[in-house]
Amino acid sequence: MALVFITLSCAISGCATPDVQPSSIPKVTSAVTTPESPPPLQLGLADPATVANPQIEEYLSQLGAPTVSQGIWMQTQETLLANHQGTIPLPAASLTKVATSLAVLKKLGPDHRFETKVGYIGTIQNGELQGDLVIEGGADPFFVWEDAIALGNLLNQNGIRQVRGNLIVVGPFYMNYESDARISGTLFQQGLDHTRWPAEAQTQYQTLPSDTPKPEIAISGSIQTATTPPEQIQPLIQHRSLPVAELLKKMNQYSNNAMAEMLADQVGGAQQVAQIAAQEAGVPPEEIQLVNGSGLSVDNRLSPRAACGMFQAIARLLQSQKLTIADTFAVIGTDPGVHNERPLPQKAVIKSGTLNGVSALAGALPTQNQGVIWFAVINGEGDVDQFRTQQETLLQTSMQSWGPITTPSTLLTANPSRQDITVIQNVVTSNSHSDG
Repeated sequence: MALVFITLSCAISGCATPDVQPSSIPKVTSAVTTPESPPPLQLGLADPATVANPQIEEYLSQLGAPTVSQGIWMQTQETLLANHQGTIPLPAASLTKVATSLAVLKKLGPDHRFETKVGYIGTIQNGELQGDLVIEGGADPFFVWEDAIALGNLLNQNGIRQVRGNLIVVGPFYMNYESDARISGTLFQQGLDHTRWPAEAQTQYQTLPSDTPKPEIAISGSIQTATTPPEQIQPLIQHRSLPVAELLKKMNQYSNNAMAEMLADQVGGAQQVAQIAAQEAGVPPEEIQLVNGSGLSVDNRLSPRAACGMFQAIARLLQSQKLTIADTFAVIGTDPGVHNERPLPQKAVIKSGTLNGVSALAGALPTQNQGVIWFAVINGEGDVDQFRTQQETLLQTSMQSWGPITTPSTLLTANPSRQDITVIQNVVTSNSHSDG
């Protein structure tokens, strides 16, 4: 059995028209920058080792599942602490989103913003657009009711209250995590007119500032789709998403599968994500096997070592932007999300994953005596509740041995100046059978 455990003695986006700024969704805007190669952090995967240890033997025995379906990897910045099948790819559920996050950060950069454009065909007179309204999607994975409301108010401010023609949806336009252009177009049309708001839109409107206007734009025609914008389109509004780093944070906090799939598509799909992630993590390609970007398949397989390597690679990529992994993943005890009800170590930065018979947990633990501990635990072919209980016990016991701290290292501290100031809640919930 390949395992080792060394017991330590002290052990929202911005919208803009030529002369109008939005008021309903005050997301921070900044210039898009291309990240340079960051100086290397003192990070790296330890060499695999095999040492039997009763503590891990006991952990495995408490799972009630075949040991061949379990994987563990723990290490400090330099030293391997635990390894049970650490290099074997296992079904990892939403730990897949760590690979997606890494690939997106590598290819797009943490400051990249997705742009959605609104234009029109025809003329605007007396509050009426005599022609078509056109929305050109830019693959923004977090375009929701609040964004549609903001655009509706801007259109009202630009003198449009009635569209006599059609709503034309161009390109990859997503709304409320729907990728079908006609569905997204229908939702957008509803968002532009408060008299047509469904209950969910009414609920989200209540989260906005109390003086936010309610847009009213009636569209007489139908919803049409196109792959390219009409040549005669006249630009009106440009809407920019949150920076990629903040989108990833929201995706990972709530393990939103639709966002993960949309973002993976933007970097070339699952195979490209796997290739980039393996290269950046410094592991053989066979340790990262993906069929999608979210983790919604047992055919998505990661080794525990690869999961740790990907977290370290993300830390390196973010360093040049004065960001850390806490800016892209949930901090236990600080950030809301799918981990809220789990007794996990405070101040740890963690991503979890769950499918039928699979529970996985990975991230970084701040400790007094060993600094940052990078870890990944992947459990399969058993009871998920039992897996979670044993994971929590293992991490809490380990933290007591290593020395818990109240103030994490700078490697695990989010940059408050970069955090989204907009309150957008109850809309990034997981829309699948995976908890993250």
